[in-house]
This record gives sequence, structure tokens and C-alpha cells, in this order.
Amino acid sequence: MLFNQRLLTGAIGFTLLILFGCQKTQSESQPVRSVRTMVIQPQEVLLAREFSGDIQARSQAHLSFRVPGKILKRHIDLGDGFKAGQILVQLDSADLSLNEQSAKAALAAVQVQTSQALADYNRFKELHVQGFISAAQLEQYDSALKAAKAGLAQAKANQLLQANQASYTKILADRPGVVTAVAVEAGQVVGAGLPVLTVAYDGPRDVVFSVPDNLGATMRSMIDKESALSVKVWGQDQSWAAKVREVAASADAATRTLQVKSTLENIDSGDLHLGQIVTVAFNEASRNGQGIWLPLHAMIECGGKSCVWLVNQSNMTVIQKSVVTADISDNQILVTTGLEPGQEVVTAGVHVLSAGQKIKRLKEASAANKPHDSMVSGLTH
Repeated sequence: MLFNQRLLTGAIGFTLLILFGCQKTQSESQPVRSVRTMVIQPQEVLLAREFSGDIQARSQAHLSFRVPGKILKRHIDLGDGFKAGQILVQLDSADLSLNEQSAKAALAAVQVQTSQALADYNRFKELHVQGFISAAQLEQYDSALKAAKAGLAQAKANQLLQANQASYTKILADRPGVVTAVAVEAGQVVGAGLPVLTVAYDGPRDVVFSVPDNLGATMRSMIDKESALSVKVWGQDQSWAAKVREVAASADAATRTLQVKSTLENIDSGDLHLGQIVTVAFNEASRNGQGIWLPLHAMIECGGKSCVWLVNQSNMTVIQKSVVTADISDNQILVTTGLEPGQEVVTAGVHVLSAGQKIKRLKEASAANKPHDSMVSGLTH
């Protein structure tokens, strides 16, 4: 038994010796990594912002009928243009035409009654002058005439109302434009006021986009300011100057963004088409501040935070450092907190490093260069 215990103890000690030797060998044989580095410097940060928007007609409308009925015919399709006075959609007018005819017949009957009441009044007025009837009897005929005249006025108004109702069976374009949405088809029964078409009228075009609600004051300060914005259609090099025309009073409840409408300057409406996607950029920097631009590939993730590798120049090892970042632009990331001027940061080879690892510079560290004023992408409308 004692022999077995000594044998077991010796085996354990031998195993630990082997493991210790392996770890020591691995530690001693860990390679010195070659990395690129840069010496950081404070930079003045000037940020311009860029947002996605689209071209919309300044004047748009949802067209509907003023009376209920069944769609008889739709004379226009989605995307079609139209001229002033053109019939767009038509209701079945049979019932309304009958109502109009009934009102005309009622008016004719009341006109006859009024004429008879007037003749009676004139005749009995002569008899009253001659003393054949009393004043009380004449007043009765006078009241009947007044009631007939009131009935005539009512019948005329009703006949005009029914005529108007019959005319409401057609939606006529009051000015030229284009159909942007269709909500009904022939045979469908619609109620009064239900939108059947959405149209965009010819005329000025607006660039509509959305910005974060914290830029509301900045946008309102740009209202009517000439050339405050630069607009470029996606896929094209040409750009146009624009000015802010309108900023929403409150942010959208879901996106927490403010809708902004801007007016294009010195441009023919035909140069841009409805629905085109555009990029809107501020022509002036929207923010100033201090920060450090680093290559995006210098960042690593550590415990859910953004980190970088700092070089300990005394023994050429690396130290992990957490930082706070802000905007990203052109493969550059802005670090606002966590770094000091003069520190050396690893910019290439960061994913093969571990804390305390020996490194060597692939080439001499260079000072961080300030990138050009960046265009930072914003929220879409």
C-alpha cells in the first residue's frame, strides 16, 4: 500500500513537471508579432452630415367623390399624366339623375301653385278695395301667397342641390398633374369622402428628407437660407443648391425624426422626376469638437465595448484600452474619449494580439493625419 502511494505521488509530480515545462516552452516560444502603429494627436473635428431623401411634388392631393355611388369607369391609370378639365373617375349617375328630374318636377309644381296664389291675392285685393271682402280675408290670401313664394324658393334650392349632386359623379382635374396612387376599380362602391386617387400637380418640386430630432434647431436656423443644402441624385454627379422651406413641428412618434422639406434653386422641374432618390448634404459643418480619427480596423471588441491596443514603448508590449467612439466615415472612426496625445496605437494586426504580447513595428510609427471633412450618413424618410 505504501509503495503504491509513493508511486502515485511520483507520477503526479512527474506530470506537473511536464505540464510546467510545456507552458514555459510555449511562453518562451510565443512569436513577436509585427504590427503597424500610429502616434495619435488631437484633431479639430468638423462634421458635415448627409441624408437620404426623395423628390416630391409641392402640391399633392387625395381626390374623392362628394357623393356615394358605384364606380362606373376609371379613365386614368397609375403614373398617367392629365390635363386641366380631364375626367379622371366617374360614378354611375342613374340614381342622382332621377333625383334631379324629381326636383325639377317638384319645382314646376310649386311654380304653378305660386302663380295661382299670386292671381288669387291680386283678385281679392281688388275686391277688398271695393269693399266686398274684409281685411281679415285679404290677409289670408296674403299669407297663402307668402307661403307659396317660400315653397318656390325651397324648390329652387332643392333643384339646384340635386343638379350639383348629379355633377359630383365625375372627378375633374382642376390643373395638370400625374397620378401617384390608385385606390379604386370599376364596379366598386365608394362612400363620400373616400380617397380614390392621389395626384401630384405640376409645378415646383420639393426634396423631402428626415433628420434626427436633435437637429431640429439646426434645421430651423437654415430656413430660407440660400444654398444651405446640396442635393445630388443617386448615380449622378451633378448637384443642385437647395434651401430649407419647412421643418416639422414635432418628431415622428416611431422614428423620432423630423421631416424637412427643401426647395431646389435655379432648376427646371423637368430635370428631376417624382420619387427619385437623392442625397442631401449640409454645405456647412453641423458640429465642432475634439476627437481623434483612427482607422476602423484599429478597433476591437472587448466585453461589449470598443477597445484599441496601446503600445508600451518601454518593453514593446501591448495594453488593451477601452474607448468611446462617435461617427464613422470613409473607413475612419472618431474616438472622443479614452486616448491621449502622444500615445501609440496598433492599427494593423489587432486581431492576433493578446494582452502583454511582444510586438515589433512593421515600420516606424507615423502621426495620425486628420481626414478631410467627413460626410456622415444620417437617417432615411
